[in-house]
Amino acid sequence: METLYEKLNNTKAYRQTRLDVAHWVLERPETITSLLDFCFEVDTKISYKAAWILEFVCIERLELLYPHLDSYFENLPKVYRDQALRPLAKICEMLTKAYYKEKNPLALQFLNASHKEQMTSLCFDWLITDQKVAAKVYAMTALYFLGTEYDWIHPELESIIRQHIYDAMPAYKSRGKYVLKQLAKTQGTKRKN
Repeated sequence: METLYEKLNNTKAYRQTRLDVAHWVLERPETITSLLDFCFEVDTKISYKAAWILEFVCIERLELLYPHLDSYFENLPKVYRDQALRPLAKICEMLTKAYYKEKNPLALQFLNASHKEQMTSLCFDWLITDQKVAAKVYAMTALYFLGTEYDWIHPELESIIRQHIYDAMPAYKSRGKYVLKQLAKTQGTKRKN
């Protein structure tokens, strides 16, 4: 029987290949710990392949990640390859949506103040450093949701978006405009209360 390592090693960038391996993991949820370990072997090709698979696993069953959030956020700052950072940043967006928008009971139970603090720091780092646009876009959304709990985040986020929106890639501009509209709505609601 093929091991997780072999599955990851043979994974190509094709969407169907990634989905197939993600479904293999979903059928064997006990492999999630090993998958996370591979994600954070940051100097190897297997790292970004594991991150691709983790993203697809989380899209299907984000709850598999919840018991591992301490490890996830402890190791996330080590990731530097664009291929791995994009899916891991998307997972941060998924976590904040589950927590703040969907009010998922498991998210509310497992995502704690320390995780949110680490995520906030990382997302701001991704926004202000030389990262690919996808990580920045996911960071914007995660920070928007985090800012609904922590008041200081929204003014900082707005400032960074406004500073970079005019010379940014189209995806950054599009998400940036959307987040700025959301921020304006949120600020309007706060003023009324």
